[in-house]
Amino acid sequence: MDFSFSEDDVLLHDSVRRFAQAELKPVAAEIDASGRSATRHRAGLAELGIFGLNIPEEEGGPGVSAIGLFRAVEAIAEACASTASMVTAHYLATDSILLGADPDLRRTILPRAITGEALGAFALTEPRAGSNPADMRTRAIREGDGYRLTGVKHFISNAGEADFIVVYAITDPSAGHRGISAFVLDKSTPGIEVGPPENTMGIRGGHVFEVALDCFVPAARRIGAEGTGFRTAMKVLDNGRVEVAAQCIGIAQAALDAAVDWAKQREVGGHPIAEFQGLQWMIADMATELDAARLLGYRAAWKRHKGERFSRDSSMAKLFASEAASRIADAALQIHGGYGYTRDMPLERYVRDARIMRIYEGSSEIQRNIIARMVLEER
Repeated sequence: MDFSFSEDDVLLHDSVRRFAQAELKPVAAEIDASGRSATRHRAGLAELGIFGLNIPEEEGGPGVSAIGLFRAVEAIAEACASTASMVTAHYLATDSILLGADPDLRRTILPRAITGEALGAFALTEPRAGSNPADMRTRAIREGDGYRLTGVKHFISNAGEADFIVVYAITDPSAGHRGISAFVLDKSTPGIEVGPPENTMGIRGGHVFEVALDCFVPAARRIGAEGTGFRTAMKVLDNGRVEVAAQCIGIAQAALDAAVDWAKQREVGGHPIAEFQGLQWMIADMATELDAARLLGYRAAWKRHKGERFSRDSSMAKLFASEAASRIADAALQIHGGYGYTRDMPLERYVRDARIMRIYEGSSEIQRNIIARMVLEER
């Protein structure tokens, strides 16, 4: 593997990080405490072109490399994980359309999504179908020149604020995962009911919702042919897992930086605690894990950019980065001692924000299943 950062990648990362540190970081604690939606940042993010970073130039996007996208998400998460979650949920929705829809539907939806004028939500998970989408109960039954969608989706990021929702539903109950199809619905469609935001432990500004469906959707809003939804969703989740890894690395970087700064400032017995060998070993482990996670993420992003198969790489990156982020955030809090346990400092927020990363876009256990299956097949 031989990857490097292009000049465009570097410029993008620098501009996004400057914005994130100036605009997102100062209000991240307030968003967390109040539970206000991170969509308050939509205008600024849209001005930077953030909402279209995953869209290639031929589809009207900026044509950013997958590594450039990765580093942009990392920079946002380093400042505010809630905002990164909101942005990457939008990418899941637009990736569904980009990877599965015909040209007419792409032209209908993507231009406004790229500019941030329209925010997307990705509705795959259900109360009884989380890790195994083939267990979903949401149905799409033919009705005239379209479909009647009925069912309930759960933990759907952005659904309350979204302008469109990509919904996965069963069109052929006898076909297992081959009977899943995908649709894009305008949020204003009659028969879509969005509940209040869930009261989550972390990522409190990246709102998630329950969505109840009993609505009609025209056949022209189906994403691809009937029965292709599962394949589209799996491709989208490959992308999404790389972006989760980027979020983890952003959170972990913020935690490590806070720990290093504190170790240099905090004195015990007249000496900065950074001089104590035991603490130095903690920082060494944190930095090593962070670099390993980052490199796994870069490898997955590089393969994605090259058009190579990267399912195993994305699962490895997501698994390792999500578990490393929790360890790094916890160690950073430990280095701060009792101060780290207070809400006057961001350490406890980093711990809470990192925790969901081991669950969404496929739990750590699911990632291990995927990795093991692929390694065994390769042998």
